Amino acid sequence: MKFFEHVAKGIFKKEGLNVLEGHVAYSPEEATSVVSEMGEPVAIKAQVLVGGRGKAGGVKFADDPGEAFKVADEILGMEIKGEKVKHLLIEQKADILKEFFISVSIDRAAKRPVIMASCEGGMEIENLAKTNPEKIIKYCPDPLHEFLPYEAREVARKMGVSSDLISPIGDVIWKLYNIFEKYDAEIAEINPLVLTPEGLIAADAKLEVENDSLFRHQDLVELLRYKKKAVDFVKLDGDIAVIGNGAGLTLTGMDMIKLNGGEPATFLDIGGGAADQTIMQALNMVLNYDPVKVIFLNVLGGITKADDVARGVIKALEKSKRKVDIVIRLTGTNEEEGQRLLEEAGIPYEVSMEEAAKKAVELRNSLA
Repeated sequence: MKFFEHVAKGIFKKEGLNVLEGHVAYSPEEATSVVSEMGEPVAIKAQVLVGGRGKAGGVKFADDPGEAFKVADEILGMEIKGEKVKHLLIEQKADILKEFFISVSIDRAAKRPVIMASCEGGMEIENLAKTNPEKIIKYCPDPLHEFLPYEAREVARKMGVSSDLISPIGDVIWKLYNIFEKYDAEIAEINPLVLTPEGLIAADAKLEVENDSLFRHQDLVELLRYKKKAVDFVKLDGDIAVIGNGAGLTLTGMDMIKLNGGEPATFLDIGGGAADQTIMQALNMVLNYDPVKVIFLNVLGGITKADDVARGVIKALEKSKRKVDIVIRLTGTNEEEGQRLLEEAGIPYEVSMEEAAKKAVELRNSLA
């Protein structure tokens, strides 16, 4: 049984190997949410059970939540060697100084495990095996005896790494071999193992477990049972994004836009009790949806507090690379504080939904 990268990395981390912080996303909206919470540049990686995803465009980078939305939208649904991408791994973008290749598999001819390692990791490892096979070190441990740390360090030494890396890389090799044995694997691989200013990190992870051994690893089988989160976001044919706190209020806002001659570009319900982070995530989604020319944010504060809404709006607009006109209807709980924050930031608002919707359509028409 093959395991997706994010599952393999969870196992590797449990067994003492360093991995990057990462989260799974099933939609561009979830990707935006994840990147908003992480607050740093990320790598967005298609989760498929085939190789070659990097060359196929299944691994891309994003510097902010808006860019993450676009990248996730591009990767989700694409096919890589016949396999459709249904979910993504979003993780920290590593500051890579050097790449290595470490793998443990079965040598069918020798009928024993084989460790393969090289100072040249990454996407070109298959070509390296063909053009310069001498650069890939091979070592076959005796499966009847314990694989000891000094043997792993010897493999690292033969790789030709600098003296200060022999022990750290040897430790990675030793732990990876133990994973291979413990989980009855057919292959356990890190490509690339990257050297960063923080140390050695498994930037990718591959794990295939022998099917006949799965009765001993029910915990692994459970890891494959994923749930997709529901997101109340729908793309429409217009160019005025409509965001509201509650499905009814959002639909009413859409009706008001149409009543005034406009066309909604989105239905986006942020729900009740939305904090400033939720507001930021919602605005990031629509700010980076290209058809959107104007945003209509329709908030009636109850559980949702108007000052939290204002803070989220201010933060999102400050960080956005794309400038889009926004009309805010803001009233309800803590409305005085929310309105004061908007005024200080120079962001106009309305207390009437009818007036706000009318203004949104007028702004859109002025852009024509």
